[in-house]
Amino acid sequence: MAAAANAAAEVVGSGDGALLAGRDHVVVFPFMAKGHTIPLLHFAAALAAHHGGQLRVTLVTTPANLPFVRRRLPESSSSSVRVVSIPFPAHPELPAGVESTDALPSHSLFPAFLRATALLREPFAAFLASLPSPPLVLVSDFFLGFTQRVAEDAGVRRLTFNGMSAFSLALCFTLASRRPHVDVEDGAAVHVPGFPENVRITVDEVPDAVIQGGNPDDPVTQFLDDEVRIWEHRSAGVLVNSFAALDGDYAAILEALYPPGVRAWLVGPLFLATGESPEDDDDDPEGCLPWLDERAGRPGSVVYVSFGTQVHLPAAQLDELTHGLVESGHSFLWAFGRSDATWSPPVDAGTAGGKIVRGWVPQRRVLSHPAVGAFVTHAGWNSVLESLAAGQPMLAWPVMAEQGANAKHVADIIGAGVRVDRGRGPGAGVGRAQVAKKVRQLMDGGEESRAIRASAEEAGRAARSAVAENGTSRVALRRMIDELRSSYVDGERRASSKTATPKNGDRGGR
Repeated sequence: MAAAANAAAEVVGSGDGALLAGRDHVVVFPFMAKGHTIPLLHFAAALAAHHGGQLRVTLVTTPANLPFVRRRLPESSSSSVRVVSIPFPAHPELPAGVESTDALPSHSLFPAFLRATALLREPFAAFLASLPSPPLVLVSDFFLGFTQRVAEDAGVRRLTFNGMSAFSLALCFTLASRRPHVDVEDGAAVHVPGFPENVRITVDEVPDAVIQGGNPDDPVTQFLDDEVRIWEHRSAGVLVNSFAALDGDYAAILEALYPPGVRAWLVGPLFLATGESPEDDDDDPEGCLPWLDERAGRPGSVVYVSFGTQVHLPAAQLDELTHGLVESGHSFLWAFGRSDATWSPPVDAGTAGGKIVRGWVPQRRVLSHPAVGAFVTHAGWNSVLESLAAGQPMLAWPVMAEQGANAKHVADIIGAGVRVDRGRGPGAGVGRAQVAKKVRQLMDGGEESRAIRASAEEAGRAARSAVAENGTSRVALRRMIDELRSSYVDGERRASSKTATPKNGDRGGR
């Protein structure tokens, strides 16, 4: 393997950014969850769009995920991004054919799913070894920690992708390493070390992974400790689906939590970086767009509701949400997602001015529709970015993962939304009165509503500017590729000057 790597490192050209023979290939390996896969599909498409002729892009997936990947890969890049599948390993706790988190019959199987993905190490190593020469870089999800070892063995740098903002990622790492006291009883806000003085958090805003990290018996924590964290901090950089105007203040905080020289590359929003418009997605099996068209005569009159594909809300909470939407007095379109499939609405949504759908929804097109005026969201980062890009204010209703931190980012830092108060203790939830009040707060056009909407629209303009020619994200993408290329050149020059080959993990002087 070392001989092959050395042979592939012949310099063509000179100076920073010189292209190495064989180092013209980027391999992208997403985690098998829709919210993790889609951004890296967009990343692959953005590379193909902006580095066409200079880079080849291969996206790795597994057989059962292949149809989704091919369907969701932007059409303009479908011929320029190679998609390959490697076999998903059998696991005794998983049903046959389950290869993505949304296909799990129960969330309790998620730890088993994680352990199954770790068994992908051997087939992925075989794939990488089958390439005629080592790629320029491997971009892989943080859950796939084994890819760092495979990349090091192949003499390839790896960038890790977490699917989070720089703000939330820096918050997670800082709290996990320092664990400042958060007063659970009275909800007091505490300052986060290393963050600006005005950034203070409560226990509701602490990401789940940090809270669970204090429990050594938690199976996800065990997996992260054994398979992810040590390898995460050996990566050459972090790919962040965000942009400087939104997240730039936190990039340096994030970089300081990694070894010296690791960069956080803010290259998003990746769905905008592809150059595709929302209209390129024509898949609307539930008829959401015609329904919205019927309401286009009243701009901004519809509330869009979605909690993504992974969030589960109890039936009683779904009932309260429905009543609250009806009592707000505004029409609503609710993409029901994966919540309890047996639940039935307590009122007829159609007669109440609403529409509830259970299938695929073209969310970017919905958010950009003139009839839509606000978004009730779980505050997953992909949804936050899509809402901001469309200039839509949010009612952030965090449920899991880092969504509480995202909600804080949206409401308190960007100023583009408001948050629900979920309460504390057994049976805590969000009542219908609060739902109705918060929806009206965003939709009724008062001074506060106008200020929130203005902040959302400003963020949307900044997002589009970031991916334009010479925008911050477009420039970051180019610099990332150039620095990766030059790091191999510099590493080979140092090796030549010492007449010795560096060890696999040490290329580029890390």
